[in-house]
Amino acid sequence: MNPRTLPLAEGATAEVSELIEKLHQTGRRLEDLTEGEVDTVTNRDGRTVTLRRAQDQMRHSEAARQTAILNALPANIALLDAAGVIVSVNEGWRGFAGANALLSPKFGIGLSYLEVCDRAQGDDAAVALQAAAGLRSVLAGAATTFSIEYPCHSPAERRWFQLLVTPLSRDRPGGAVVMHLDITPEKQANERLRVSDLQIRQMTDNIRDVFFLLDADGQRMLYISPAYETIWGRSCESLYANPISWTEAIHPDDRVSAHEIYKQGLSAGAFEFEYRIVRPDGSIRWIETRGFPIRDDAGRIIRITGVAKDITERTLASLKLRESEERLRTIIENEPDCVKVVSADGRLLEINKAGLVMIEADSFDQVRNMPLLDVVAPEHRAAFVQLLRGVFDGESGTLDFAIIGLKGTRRLLETHAAPLRDADGRVTALLGITRDVTERKETENKIRRLSRVYAVLSGINTLIVRARDRDELFREACQIAVEDGQFTMAWIGIVDRHAMTLAPVASAGTTPDVPTLIKQRFSLLEDAPLGNILSARAIREKKVFVSNDVQTDSRIVFKEDHAKRGSRSLAVLPLLGADDAIGVLALYAGEPGFFDAEEVKLLTELAGDIAYAIDHIEKQERLDYLAYYDPLTGLANRSLFLERVAQYMRSAADGGHKLAVFLIDLERFRNINESLGRPAGDALLKQVADWLTRTTGDAGLLARVGVDHFAVVLPKVREDGNVVRFLEKWRQAFLAHPFRLKDAVFRLAAKVGVAQFPDDGGDAETLFRNAEAALKKAKTSGHRYLFYTRTMTEALAGRLTMENQLRQALDNEEFVLHYQPKVNFASGKLTGAEALIRWNDPRTGLVPPGRFIPILEETGLIHDVGRWALRQAIADYLRWRAAGLPAMRIAVNVSALQLRSPGFIAEIGQAIGIDAQAAAGLELEVTESVIMEDTVHTISSLAAIRAMGLTIAIDDFGTGFSSLSYLARLPVDSLKIDRSFVNDMTASSEGLALVSTIISLAHALKLKVVAEGVETDEQSRLLRLLGCDEMQGFLYSKPLPAGIFETRFLAPPAAG
Repeated sequence: MNPRTLPLAEGATAEVSELIEKLHQTGRRLEDLTEGEVDTVTNRDGRTVTLRRAQDQMRHSEAARQTAILNALPANIALLDAAGVIVSVNEGWRGFAGANALLSPKFGIGLSYLEVCDRAQGDDAAVALQAAAGLRSVLAGAATTFSIEYPCHSPAERRWFQLLVTPLSRDRPGGAVVMHLDITPEKQANERLRVSDLQIRQMTDNIRDVFFLLDADGQRMLYISPAYETIWGRSCESLYANPISWTEAIHPDDRVSAHEIYKQGLSAGAFEFEYRIVRPDGSIRWIETRGFPIRDDAGRIIRITGVAKDITERTLASLKLRESEERLRTIIENEPDCVKVVSADGRLLEINKAGLVMIEADSFDQVRNMPLLDVVAPEHRAAFVQLLRGVFDGESGTLDFAIIGLKGTRRLLETHAAPLRDADGRVTALLGITRDVTERKETENKIRRLSRVYAVLSGINTLIVRARDRDELFREACQIAVEDGQFTMAWIGIVDRHAMTLAPVASAGTTPDVPTLIKQRFSLLEDAPLGNILSARAIREKKVFVSNDVQTDSRIVFKEDHAKRGSRSLAVLPLLGADDAIGVLALYAGEPGFFDAEEVKLLTELAGDIAYAIDHIEKQERLDYLAYYDPLTGLANRSLFLERVAQYMRSAADGGHKLAVFLIDLERFRNINESLGRPAGDALLKQVADWLTRTTGDAGLLARVGVDHFAVVLPKVREDGNVVRFLEKWRQAFLAHPFRLKDAVFRLAAKVGVAQFPDDGGDAETLFRNAEAALKKAKTSGHRYLFYTRTMTEALAGRLTMENQLRQALDNEEFVLHYQPKVNFASGKLTGAEALIRWNDPRTGLVPPGRFIPILEETGLIHDVGRWALRQAIADYLRWRAAGLPAMRIAVNVSALQLRSPGFIAEIGQAIGIDAQAAAGLELEVTESVIMEDTVHTISSLAAIRAMGLTIAIDDFGTGFSSLSYLARLPVDSLKIDRSFVNDMTASSEGLALVSTIISLAHALKLKVVAEGVETDEQSRLLRLLGCDEMQGFLYSKPLPAGIFETRFLAPPAAG
């Protein structure tokens, strides 16, 4: 024993302690003293102490101390001497040996531990032999320790121990300490942990996430699930070999932060973080890792476990959602309309920039949670509350209402509101999309007011054409003003120059009684009692008088009458003749401030039209009659007959029956005319007309369509036999009838051509032409009458042949352009030309466009042919310009297929790009029906084309049913009235009214008007009268080849 490290033993005397201290000072130990030295040692006081006695005291104290220490240790301990004999045991050993009857009643003291081990048998022999070998090795100094675990089970319980052998002294061999430690709790805990690890392994091996298990310090990977290989793309073995190798895959941008979080998490025993990894193939995955501690019963961390989840899809979806939300937010913030979210009590929760501008707020903070009713106009607040309640009841809705902004500006809004719902479907807020429609509403109101005036203009212009006398003109003009113009009252007065009075001749209004003002004549003299009323002044001064508030206007006399009828505004328009005012038109409105300058201008034009009509009423009556009737016989002419046939055809189609048209040619009429003279011939024609009228019983079924040609329509034919029987009966009666001329009797014969609907034509014109064809065949074949026939097979074969020929024509450059001039009505000068595609077939010559244009459109060849036409028209224009000829725009038709083509605008840009002057010579004509197919796209395309310097014309206007609102937005320069309206203009009052309306509407929109298909002087005269700007048609010129067109219209006349 070393006295420096050994405290004084219990019971040692002070003398012994002093002795030990002195030995320590001399550097010697008590054990090292010889027998000869065991005599006396003098202490510091000079007293002598027997050394032997000191040794005995020391040994006794040491033995007691060792026994106390060994008994206090939680192990079964025995001390062995150098031979392996048990020399001492503690209390734990005694209890262990007694309970297991392993050693003698003295608990093995005095026995050789080696011999006990050597004699062991049965299941314990192997462990005992290993223990003996280990003990011998420690006793011999060959090993510093020896340890082995072994079971020691009893019927009552299963137990495990650890045998631990260490030298008795570390300084020299000799003796050993044998300890048996009870490790049963640890063994049981490890077994439970092993079973738990196995269960966890079996579970985690089959999940998609990575499950991991680390030791307490996180430096050793105890388990990693197979999903690691799938997600990381690396082997589990590499991770077991290097537990931190998983961090090498972390994306460089995330590595530092991930390491820091992981490091802190290990210290805290728990962590959670997200990061990216780069797989060996270069792909990137997003990972979410969570770790947490596993603790024993004492609360100590014994494991760290966790899950690493591949959240790539979720993260990417979240990123996309975030991007989408950001895009949506950007869109909303840049949306020109107001986007807002409103609470159930009407408070503003969110609003975009456009909305802030709309309500005149400087920032959202200024209006956050503001009640929206604060800015809603008072008259619309109830409707807004109703909309809000409807939305929170789950219904979407719309509302037009007015607001008064925070700075006082009044705006008209149009809002669409829908419910916003939470995940449970409950309505949480109102989402509103609101548009400022102030300008649009004002425009609509203006258009509505102008449309009302245009309606009056149109109605009265139509009336001018059809009115048969002055009374009808005046009466219906007032009625039109009230009904179409929505005026509260209108009246017309006519001047009696001899009496110098104004006589009201017609009135209309919303009340049945007649106003005081128009009950009697009144004087136009300035000094007369009513000489200064506005009507009299308008006559004398020949100018318009307007009062926009009759109740406060001192010039107004009959204020009580006006108040009674609700009239608040008044306009008095003089009807000006060639030299003087011939009357007045007075119009009353129910609103103050009703008449603005633009409306007064249009109404002044209206008054001029009425005055013109008064001057020419008789001539117009004659014109109307001649437009529809044969002046000799009183029967309908060809135009009226075709109109009636068209009506009967619609009835036949609805009723499912046939219709027949007869064309009658009087035989040898020319001989009668030449021999007896024209008056006799006219008399005979009248008799034939009378006879036909009596025979058919209805003059409305007849017409005179030529010198000696009559037409008959049978509106209802059940079967062909009925027609034959009618013809036979009619022919016999006609041959038997005596016609008398100058006391002579004549018997007449006739040839008849018959065509039937629907077999021989789907429209009146076609049916008439086919009847003419049958008549011609009857005259050449000798038959009294013939029915028209046709073969569909030949027509179909011809169409297929033409399709192939058209493809060849494109390749062979057989298409040419013919130009038809456009002429200004006022000056009679050439203003432009329309380029029309013609096909010069080398086999047959020029092919009518109606035969091949539809096929070009159906096959798509119109793209190539149209592109060629555009370039050719530009080339001709530039050639004429270079030659010093008049520069005029050439109009080129654009088909629906071309306009819808994505590359069409680029094609135009390329075509005009060849010369800076090209755009100035080109106009595109687009049909109204094409525009209305897709107005948004068309407006955009036409605006882009117009921006290049081209002009745009709407072709065939009136056939596409365009609305006035769209027409006002179209980027166009002119309207072309469809030829069908031009034809109908002289055939019916309705047709004339429609043309008049189109012209008035176009002029109001500052558009030029061109009439197509003008073929007669009558059509030209009416169009000029209605104010049409330009005309185009056979009356002036048919379409001509470029060379002839150049010579006839562009080249200067030859000298001499």
